[in-house]
Amino acid sequence: MASSKLPVLVLPHPILLLPTSRFTVPVSQSIGEAILALIDESDALPVLAAVPIVNAPSDSTAPVLSEWGTAARVLRMVRPTLRNPRQPYLVSLHGLSRIRLIAASDQNSLPPELAADLSLQDIEYPPTERIPSRDTVDKFRHSALRLLDRLARDSTQHTRKENYHKIANMLEDITSSRAPWMADVLVGSIDGDYADKLAILSTPDTEARLKLATDLFLKQTSISEVSKKIATAVDESLSKQQKEFFLRQQLAAITRELHALTRSNGGPLSNSTLSSSAPSDNMGGSELDDDEQHEADDMADLKRRIEAMEVGSEERKMGVREWRRLKRIPQGSVENGVIRSYLEWLSSIPWPNSTPLTPETHISQPIKDKTFLANARAQLDADHFGLEKIKKRLIEYLAVVRLKELNVERDARAEARQQGAANAKPVPDQAENANKAVVPYDKNQRRPVSSPDAGRGKPGRLGKKGVKGPILLFVGPPGTGKTSLGQSVAKALGRPFQRISLGGVRDEAEIRGHRRTYVASGPGLIVQALRKAGRVDAVMLLDEIDKIGQSNFHGDPGAALLEVLDPEQNHTFNDHYINVPIDLSQILFICTANSLETISAPLLDRCEIIQLSGYTYDEKMHIARRFLLPKQLQANGLNESHIALTEPALLHIATRYTREAGVRSLERAIGGVVRYKAVEWAEFMDEGGEAHDVGQNDGAVVVAEKTEIGVKRAYRRVVEEHEIEKILGIARWDGEEREREERRGVVYGLVVMGQGEGGILPVETIAVPGTGRVKLTGSLGDVIKESAELALSWVKTYAYDLCITNTRAQDPLKVPDLIDIHLHLPSGAQKKDGPSAGVAMTCAFVSLLTGACVPSNIAMTGEITLRGRVTPVGGIKEKVLGAHRAQVTKVILPWANRKDVEHDVALEIRNEMEFVFVRTVREALEAAFGKNTLGWRRDALLMESRL
Repeated sequence: MASSKLPVLVLPHPILLLPTSRFTVPVSQSIGEAILALIDESDALPVLAAVPIVNAPSDSTAPVLSEWGTAARVLRMVRPTLRNPRQPYLVSLHGLSRIRLIAASDQNSLPPELAADLSLQDIEYPPTERIPSRDTVDKFRHSALRLLDRLARDSTQHTRKENYHKIANMLEDITSSRAPWMADVLVGSIDGDYADKLAILSTPDTEARLKLATDLFLKQTSISEVSKKIATAVDESLSKQQKEFFLRQQLAAITRELHALTRSNGGPLSNSTLSSSAPSDNMGGSELDDDEQHEADDMADLKRRIEAMEVGSEERKMGVREWRRLKRIPQGSVENGVIRSYLEWLSSIPWPNSTPLTPETHISQPIKDKTFLANARAQLDADHFGLEKIKKRLIEYLAVVRLKELNVERDARAEARQQGAANAKPVPDQAENANKAVVPYDKNQRRPVSSPDAGRGKPGRLGKKGVKGPILLFVGPPGTGKTSLGQSVAKALGRPFQRISLGGVRDEAEIRGHRRTYVASGPGLIVQALRKAGRVDAVMLLDEIDKIGQSNFHGDPGAALLEVLDPEQNHTFNDHYINVPIDLSQILFICTANSLETISAPLLDRCEIIQLSGYTYDEKMHIARRFLLPKQLQANGLNESHIALTEPALLHIATRYTREAGVRSLERAIGGVVRYKAVEWAEFMDEGGEAHDVGQNDGAVVVAEKTEIGVKRAYRRVVEEHEIEKILGIARWDGEEREREERRGVVYGLVVMGQGEGGILPVETIAVPGTGRVKLTGSLGDVIKESAELALSWVKTYAYDLCITNTRAQDPLKVPDLIDIHLHLPSGAQKKDGPSAGVAMTCAFVSLLTGACVPSNIAMTGEITLRGRVTPVGGIKEKVLGAHRAQVTKVILPWANRKDVEHDVALEIRNEMEFVFVRTVREALEAAFGKNTLGWRRDALLMESRL
């Protein structure tokens, strides 16, 4: 190799100069002055050795100089101008040939003299390049032509395409001796990796250099093809979305300009212009404008709510992950809207231990007040009349909730004190060193101040898991106050109230939510109510839980409620849309239903059932006075001075125009009376009357005034009983059950209607000529038909004892005459079934065959057996209340139902009615017909011979 000495110019990383290449590089002032001195000293353009640094600059490692460099000619030198003295020196270099730096081969680090100034260093020129083989040149030419063709196709500038084509033409005609030179030209002109170019520079052998260039060109061609394919696919997928986004941005800009133009002119926009709405308020624009600032505010608010979630929680991890996805997806895409809707739902749910977005003011907690139970009792009494046992159960529940809340708070304070004592107690080894250490005093350092809530700490994810009670299920007829009881509990607890109507829900996704893979998916009803409540301890009313849809191909919504209403599972409730465990353990769930028959057994097992049977007439009168009449007066624009209902009139409405366990029909009837009087009052006022002349006329208050035409007109504010039929029309129940008659073969039984209200139903029997059979009519079910057959069999068995037949072998339906018995239950359009009509049917058969009549003020219920036993039945309270409404004074019930009467029936009803509890059919007959009314034969004495 030929050796020489050249001034060395160090090229900073990652600048590299190849032979045949040209570039301009900035240099420091000292190196620039040295280059200027070289130019002044030499007659021709000076030659430098441009040697690159191979490693990236860092504080930990020293720069390493490359062993190989390029002998470069200085073509131009630009010094800083006087206007901008801080501008660096710019030197333009042209690469000539490779050189080897002898100093760099001896040491790896950069010599100090090279870093600050140009210095002469020993260099070596590589030997004369040998001609590469033909095969290597052909491979090089093929790879280079392929790369140039790809670059020409990808280029968007016409001039550059022509340059690539010219180089390709030169490459096709190049000789083998000029192939290494062309390799340096092409490698220096493409955008390759620094390591690949350094490898080309460091390879003086032409054969090896061409092979490296061939591999480099093939790699660059593959990268370009893959990048172009990906870019084409992305452009095709995003072209429509970008076009829509740009059009929407243009539309928003046009709308803003039109609003600005309208405000400057002081006139409204015409219908033909693009405007969402006229400017409103002082904001200078409509809140519906598609403003970029509104969008930015919404995104900032969404980010704040995600940051407010508990650090490390599942919901925060999910929110952060989806937020990052949202930022990567274009704003106009469909996926962007899906993710944003999900984040809005996720961040709007009240998560435990989340940081409040606004400074919390002191909110009083009524449950910690000493007067909490008294206030709760007063709240229940103010909202509902009667229902004493239900109120007692609710007060018990509220007392338990209060005690558990206080116990949790006390335990939290005790735990905080223990932790504080453990933190204050120093470790023995550290305490001695701490006493000896000198700590500088900083007067600006604030001493920690203990806050009142410091000992409480944040409750854990299940910190309030113990503060929960049973799931209450209110069961009763419509209009008995089930929903309003839930509202009263929420008021007493000071918690938000949310009502979820489950009637007709037939899809399991309505409870658990739809998965996000479906179009227009969303969370379930539970999460929606939780978002509306805004608190994790709300009161949720699951209304009409008995009318939920049954299992079908959409799933079983009743089974989905099992997790919601199970205190052992609902602290990790999983909604399919949110897909993050949600804690429902602090929510008070109250369910309502009209019947228990359609509710599944596992769901009933999770609920504590509280029966609301109905109101007595006395309770209805008080409810009408305290709640219904003032409500209707306010709804119809009147007040108490405009109308007065007498007690007989109100009782007439309750007994003749309503027949229900609740008070909804009673409220509608009272509303009809109030509206009738409202029409009279409006006509009186329209004719010029004034309400200043008040007098008395036959006990009714009269308001009178002369009209404009001189005719004196009166307005009667008192509504009497005889006016009710004029106002409401003919009574729907005109004493049908009260005007009962004693007839042979007719007995009144007690029933429970379809909506849960009780009543009486006559059991009618007649004897007709026939063949000794029994005929049953009245839409009867299989069970009640079996009760009729049991009753007839018992009567046939004891016909001789009842003096119906003369011998035990005679059939009462065939002796003395052949007859058929026709048994009918009125209201044939209503389905009837159940075993409780056995006693009534037995008494009806006995009355028909013996001729004795049962008094019309007696009603009965009970199931019988073939042995003559009377077994208990259900619905005792509803049946007794129905008998009381029908003015029945004596009720015959099974002995086993005595506890139901004492526990469920109100005391005032028990005082007004006579209850007879029987164990056998014979006792029931004596109670129904009266003692010694039926001629029982004495039991025959049977003698057994022991001979």
